[in-house]
Amino acid sequence: MLAAAGSLVAAIWAGLHFRTVLLAAVVFLFLSDYFRSRRPKNFPPGPRRLPFLGNIFQIDFKQPHLAVQQLVKKYGNVISLDVGIMSSVIISSLPLIKEAFTHLDENFISRPKFPMQKHIFNENGLIFSRGQTWKEQRRFALMTLRNFGLGKKSLEQRIQEESRHLVEAIGEEGGQPFDPHFKINNAVSNIICSITFGERFEYHDSQFQELLRLLDEAMYLGSSLMVQFYNIFPGIMKHLPGQHQTAIATWEKLKSYVSDRVDNHRKDWNPDEPRDFIDAFLKEMTKYPDKATTSFNEESLICSTLDLFLAGTETTSTTLRWALLYMALFPEVQEKVQAEIDRVIGQEKQPSLADRNSMPYTTAVVHEVLRMGNIIPLNVPREVTVDTTLAGFHLPKESELALENNWPGLSFLFSSLLLCKSLPSSRQSRRS
Repeated sequence: MLAAAGSLVAAIWAGLHFRTVLLAAVVFLFLSDYFRSRRPKNFPPGPRRLPFLGNIFQIDFKQPHLAVQQLVKKYGNVISLDVGIMSSVIISSLPLIKEAFTHLDENFISRPKFPMQKHIFNENGLIFSRGQTWKEQRRFALMTLRNFGLGKKSLEQRIQEESRHLVEAIGEEGGQPFDPHFKINNAVSNIICSITFGERFEYHDSQFQELLRLLDEAMYLGSSLMVQFYNIFPGIMKHLPGQHQTAIATWEKLKSYVSDRVDNHRKDWNPDEPRDFIDAFLKEMTKYPDKATTSFNEESLICSTLDLFLAGTETTSTTLRWALLYMALFPEVQEKVQAEIDRVIGQEKQPSLADRNSMPYTTAVVHEVLRMGNIIPLNVPREVTVDTTLAGFHLPKESELALENNWPGLSFLFSSLLLCKSLPSSRQSRRS
């Protein structure tokens, strides 16, 4: 019986032409892609997509916000884009962004599972965690950071102290041209280090310079085309060499560095006197003997510490470099800022937040730098957790990424400075 069945299958297979089998496979793949990518009623509009590839050829991966701006002009402030197998919705205009992330914030509380981030962080930490883990880690991080000075006078004093070290390091260059990248990175990261590691590092510390170099490399590789392809086609890309493999190795080195710091903390750790974020996290871990029921474990500690570096160092230092660039490009603005600093603060006194109300022009310049040097134009994506209606469009649960477009109508002029005389002296800070 089995022999007869085997003979029948062999005969059928022999009778099939190779091109017939290939055509059937292609048809099957196209049909599966069609049914997978079908859009529900009232879904946001967007450009026509290609099978399997989506809108990949309509996106400039180096400057995606510029491509998005053209699509927003054509399709409106809520548009849909497919990048490979990932479907996304991009939200523009301040009113819609406020509605999505303020009034409907519970609907956008989750993060999507990008293959690269999942491989590196496995949903641990602060940025790429989801659901209950994200709530626990965010609540703990905010409480701990406040305990160690965030939003208090003590943190301002740390910033003033570090600014003195930065000025001294710049002075060592003797007025010659130099790249300020790592000096600024060092200064900004030392503020984070004082909270996470309980100490600051000298600008010539080789181990700390290696940490900054790895962090800089990880950020650069994270936006590379190969990493984007890894997120789109992970099953294929994980077997291929390229920058995505370098990115994974770089993040592993960063995690190893933080792990060594955690081990050093354990040697002289006193749970009754936490010195920094790591000490406080170690104490929190002791409250949960069963590690399977909590997100407070060593892997989450490592990832949260790296997230604080990523969010606190790279963003701030990049913004400061934008400020230096714009001051060089607009010397007339630089002169007015310097004149206001000399008049209000002088050459000897350290600047402080108390001076801000007396410096409307400098405040306007800071706001304009933040607007023009928008360092995360599409922000970090969210995921829709429940069926949601936004601006009349239907966003189905757990199937769409929501990207916030922070770069609408960007101009390359200091436009708001013309109105600085009428600005209130206590203008609210721009939300990052």
